[in-house]
Amino acid sequence: MGLNSDTKRTLLICLILALATLGVYYQVYGFSFVNYDDAEYVCQNPYIKEGLTPAAVRWAFTTGYACFWHPITWLSHALDWQLFGAKPAGHHITAVFIHVANTLIMFLVFKKLTKAIWPSAFVSALFAIHPLHVESVAWVSERKDVLSTFFWLLTMWAYARYADKPSVSRYLLVLVFFALGMMSKPMLVTLPFVLLLLDYWPLDRFRNKNEELRTENEELRKKALNSKFSILNLIFEKVPLFAMAFGASIVAYIAQKQGKGIPSGENFALPIRLANACISYIQYIIKMVWPARLAMFYPHPGRDVSILFAVVSAVVLLAITILIIIFSRNHRYLFTGWFWYIGTFMPVIGIIQVGNHAMADRYSYVTLTGLFIIIAWGIPELLCRWHYRKQILWAGAVAVLAALGVSAHIQAQYWKNTIALCEHALKVTDKNYRAHFCITLVLLKQGRFEEAIEHANEAIRIEPKCYEAYNNLGVGLCRLGRFDEAISCYERLLTMKPDFAVMRENLAAIFVTTGRYNEAIEQCRIVLKTMDLIHTRKFLGISLLKLGRYPEAIAEYRKVLAMTPGDPNVMSKLGNALARNGEYDEAITISNKALEIAPGLTEANLNLGFAFIGKEKYAEAVKEYEKVLKAEPRNAIAQSEAGVALFKQGKLDEAVAHFKQALQIDPNNSAAKTNLDFALAEKEKLQKKDTTGASGESIDDATN
Repeated sequence: MGLNSDTKRTLLICLILALATLGVYYQVYGFSFVNYDDAEYVCQNPYIKEGLTPAAVRWAFTTGYACFWHPITWLSHALDWQLFGAKPAGHHITAVFIHVANTLIMFLVFKKLTKAIWPSAFVSALFAIHPLHVESVAWVSERKDVLSTFFWLLTMWAYARYADKPSVSRYLLVLVFFALGMMSKPMLVTLPFVLLLLDYWPLDRFRNKNEELRTENEELRKKALNSKFSILNLIFEKVPLFAMAFGASIVAYIAQKQGKGIPSGENFALPIRLANACISYIQYIIKMVWPARLAMFYPHPGRDVSILFAVVSAVVLLAITILIIIFSRNHRYLFTGWFWYIGTFMPVIGIIQVGNHAMADRYSYVTLTGLFIIIAWGIPELLCRWHYRKQILWAGAVAVLAALGVSAHIQAQYWKNTIALCEHALKVTDKNYRAHFCITLVLLKQGRFEEAIEHANEAIRIEPKCYEAYNNLGVGLCRLGRFDEAISCYERLLTMKPDFAVMRENLAAIFVTTGRYNEAIEQCRIVLKTMDLIHTRKFLGISLLKLGRYPEAIAEYRKVLAMTPGDPNVMSKLGNALARNGEYDEAITISNKALEIAPGLTEANLNLGFAFIGKEKYAEAVKEYEKVLKAEPRNAIAQSEAGVALFKQGKLDEAVAHFKQALQIDPNNSAAKTNLDFALAEKEKLQKKDTTGASGESIDDATN
C-alpha cells in the first residue's frame, strides 16, 4: 500500500530540513573544544571523563557543579566521553544530530497542532538555520540547550496527544518528558505557561460562550461545551507541571547562588537589571531580523546602561503588546507567538541576573519560536489579497532562508577554536573582558606569552575584578622569567581574593622555581586547608625535599601517589625522598616500578644510583648513571654522582673526569667542586706514596 500525498510531502519536507541543517553544521566535525566552559564542563571534569560509571551517575544527580543541577545533561556529556573520549568531533556531531531531531520534531508537532504544513515547515526552517542558534549547536558546553529543547518539543507532542484525547497515561507521558527536560536545563520552567498559550491557539481549548450559542443544534452545543474548558480548568490541569517548575526554579536558584553565578552589587541593582531587560528584548528582535555582530559574550553595561534606550524599548514593547492584544481577537496566533517570546525569555532576560553578560545568543534557541510563529502565519495573511501571492511567498521564503543559512554557516566558523571565537568577539563588541581572558589561556599554551600578557592586562583594565585574568597574567610573566612581577601580580590579587586556590598554587610554583621553599610551603598549607589539590601537594613535596625535610616529603608524595596511582613521575619523586632519607630498599623498589611504567624516566635511574651508593653497590650505581648519561650527556647531577661512585671504587682518574665534566656543564655545582678537590687531593696523596713509599690513608678512609 503506497503512501498518500500528505505523507510523501511531509517526508520530503523532513528530508529538506535535515539536509539544510546539516549543510550549515557539517563543518563542526573539524572544530575543537573552546576555552569557554568546555574545560570545566567536559575536558577537565573528572566525573565526565569516567564515562557512564555508577559514580558519574550519582554525581550527576547530586551535584550543583558549574552553578547548575541538570543531571541528564551531565549524563549526555559522560556518554559522549565514553564513546568519543577527548576527540571533540564526536561531541560536536552529537549536538548537531540533536538539533536536527529538534527541527524535525518541531515541524511534526506544529503540523499536528495547526494542521498547516507550510507555515509549520517555515517555523522549523527558521529554527534550524537561524544564526542566533549557532551558539547552542556549535558550543559543546551548550548541550543543555539542544537537549532540553528536545524534551521541550516531546512534551509539546505528548500534550497535543493528551489534548486530542485526554487520559491519565497520556498526561503521565507529558510529565515524564517535562521532568527529563527540567533535568536537562531549568529553562523549561516556562513550558506550562506555553502549554496554556497553545490551549488558546492553536488547540482552541478555551470556552467561548458566543461561539457555543451560534448554533441552534443542541447536540452540537453540548459537544462544544464538553470539549472546551474555562481558563481555571486549564490552569488546574497543569498544577503538577507548575509545581515541578516551581521546585526546579528553587533548585536552580540555589545552585546559582552557591556557585556564585548570581552577582550582587550596585552594578546590578534592580533598576539597572530592568533597564537592561527592556533593551535586551528589543535587541533580540533586532538580531533576529538582522543577525549581525553576534558574539560569544556581550558585556553587561552595568551602571553605564542607557536609560533613554531602556525607556524607548519599554514603550515599544508596551505598544507592541497592546497592538497584539487588539489584533489577536481575529488572529489568535499573534497572542500565542508574542507571549511565547515574552514569557519564555523571563528566566534569562536579566531581571534575576545570572553571570555578567547583558544577553546571550543561546537564550534565543527556543524563545524566538514565538516570533517565528507570528512571521509564518502573519505574512501570508498580510499578503492574502496580493496577486501572485504564492509566488511572492515562495520566493521570499527561499531568499530569507538562503541568506540565513549562509550567515549561520559563517557564524559557525567562528566556533572552530578559541582564538577565532575570541578575536571575532573583540571585533564586534566593546569592553569584552571575557574574550580577552579566554584567549589568554590558549596563547599561554601556544607559548605566545607577550600576547597573552597584553590580553590579560586589557581584561584587568576593563574589569578589575576579573580574578582569572590576574592569574593568567602571573602565569605569562612567570613563563618569561619575570618572577618578581608575577609575584607582585599574585600578591595584588591576594588582597582582593584571598581564597583563590589556583592563584596560591601558582604562587607556590613560582616560589619553588625561585628557591623560596619556605614561602612555597606556606602557600601550599593555606590551599590544603580548604582544598586537596594534587599539584599543591606536589609543590609541597618538592619544597620539603629541597629543604631536607625528607620524612615530611615522603608523607606528601605518598598522598599524591594515592591520588594518582601508577604515576611514574610521582613514584620517582617518592623514590628520591626515600633514598635521601636512607630508606634505600624501598627507594629501589619504587624507582624500579616507575621505570617499568616509563623506561626512559632518568630521574628514577638517578634515584637508583643514589640508593645503590647508599647500599655500597657502587658498580650498580655507575650502571644507572651511565644510562642517564647515555640519554642526557649534559646531566650535571649524573656526571657528579657517577664520579662519587667511581671514587668509591678507587677509579680516581675516571672520577676526576666526571667531576670536571659536571663543572663544565654547571660551574655552580658546589658538590662536584668539593668532590673534585677531594679526588685531586687523594690522587696527589697516592702519587706521593708511590714516589716516597710512605704510608698514607686508604681510599675508604679518605672517602668515609
